[in-house]
Amino acid sequence: MKNTINQHKPFFLFLVKFILFYLVFTLIYKFYLNQFNAEKNEVDGITEFVANKTKNTLVFFGKDCVIKKHELEASYKVLYYDKYLARIIEGCNAISVIILFASFVFAFSAKFKNTFLFILFGSALVFQLNIFRIALLTVGLYKYPEYKEFLHNIVFPVMIYGVVFALWIVWVIKFSTYAKRDK
Repeated sequence: MKNTINQHKPFFLFLVKFILFYLVFTLIYKFYLNQFNAEKNEVDGITEFVANKTKNTLVFFGKDCVIKKHELEASYKVLYYDKYLARIIEGCNAISVIILFASFVFAFSAKFKNTFLFILFGSALVFQLNIFRIALLTVGLYKYPEYKEFLHNIVFPVMIYGVVFALWIVWVIKFSTYAKRDK
């Protein structure tokens, strides 16, 4: 058993670092979310920020968009040209995706500065792309309502997870300690 652990030490180190980072930041995020009462339709500040930035993005591109707090649930309604097309809930704010992204990068960590900066840059990129993703989804739902499920469940998740995957590849190949070993 000890020989197996020593033989696969990099894998086990990766796994422990990934799980610890993921659990710690997921618990911090859950603690943050517990401050808001979903039964009273309270929306967390990050989701509210994403909703407002989505509206600002659409308005910037000359589109008519209004964000309204939902009366019956903890979410924001997206009204695009006076048509209620979508709602932005906590799961739309990309924080869970960012925690997953950062956990992987941390698990393959290099120097602290490089790891921290890559997580910071990558998280900001994923967060901003998520806002564009929601804005594009809104436009897509308006123009192609018959493809609602396809757009929401396939096209746009692939977009955000594709970027995360590409960032992971860049991290492992260019910056991680494993990239340094091959040189």
